[in-house]
Amino acid sequence: MNYFSDDSKYIANTYKRFGLVLTHGKGTKVYDADNKEYIDMASGIAVNTFGIADEKWISAVEEQLGKIQHASNLYYTEPQIKLSKLLCEKAGMKKVFFSNSGAEANECAIKTARKYADMKNPDKKVILTLVNSFHGRTVTTLTATGQDKMHVSFGPFTDGFRYIPANDIEAFKTEIAKGDVCAVMFELVQGEGGVLPLDKAYVDELVKIARENDILVVVDEVQTGNGRTGAMYCYMNYGFTPDIVSTAKGLGGGLPIGATMFSEKTENVLTFGDHGSTYGGNPICAAGAVSIVERLDDELFAEVQKKGEYLKEKISSFEGVKSVSGMGLMMGIETEKPAADCIRECMENGLLVISAKEKVRLLPALNISWEDIDKALEIMKNAFKN
Repeated sequence: MNYFSDDSKYIANTYKRFGLVLTHGKGTKVYDADNKEYIDMASGIAVNTFGIADEKWISAVEEQLGKIQHASNLYYTEPQIKLSKLLCEKAGMKKVFFSNSGAEANECAIKTARKYADMKNPDKKVILTLVNSFHGRTVTTLTATGQDKMHVSFGPFTDGFRYIPANDIEAFKTEIAKGDVCAVMFELVQGEGGVLPLDKAYVDELVKIARENDILVVVDEVQTGNGRTGAMYCYMNYGFTPDIVSTAKGLGGGLPIGATMFSEKTENVLTFGDHGSTYGGNPICAAGAVSIVERLDDELFAEVQKKGEYLKEKISSFEGVKSVSGMGLMMGIETEKPAADCIRECMENGLLVISAKEKVRLLPALNISWEDIDKALEIMKNAFKN
């Protein structure tokens, strides 16, 4: 098989791929078609929570494969019910809607916010999102995304969104004073926007004002959730509980699943016929997710925080590094050299990292070993030098 020519001939040209064919792996090690080994510090963009070919995950998926691979949501299935209970208990939420991706989870969150407004005050239909945010690639979630460059060529867009700068509470106050805002939606760490955490004081004040004005607080935890930032969900690092939470990526450990979670305030907004998904909560995906969520505990979160702090301290001291941002094992590195050059040099020397805007981004498996961390640091140290 000629991988590169066949890919170019038959697959839509929407990805700027690296010249690398990955064939297999184990844990945080992956191998290419020439059997060259790499340390994977991207984990499928925060998807492979416990690395490649995780045995507990494989066992859960294989067991479910032998039972039933899919059932309509007109029927009950055990893995979906078990997963929903686990998520609600660990996230402090009341109910869950399952979908297949982060964008779909955000679509559900947006629909729920709009219906809540319709029930309470039909004149309030605007959802505020942040400049530099990213919420998905469907037309509506792309509209919610506060990056102008992503809006080119795809209009007309869904009405009812306005953008405010991150960490600017006065801008938030100005927008809600217009009297038409029903919700504010944001990532607590802007992932695709450059791995930028929001200031805690800003979030505290925003949540307080939103509560006083019956404005729903919607948190996009697609990338930050499921242990990535050293807590079950990133909002726990900030000390509040949202009205609606979306998540995906690491939830399934490698299989496509999204979830939208509702607090007591929003748990009964969606009713029969309001929303649906053919594959949402698929038994195999749900079984895989159960095997992931069951292992997300305080001991692991403490380890994630410890490893994140270690990486940040070491990388900050490297020649050619201007700044390091992020939280837990979600990190953005601003380098003096172009990020693309750093990423290429890392790959040539056996380390896979990716970008976030003009930064090098790290999203390793949550159980990455200290040995692999130190090996990766040595490769980065050389790659980041001018």
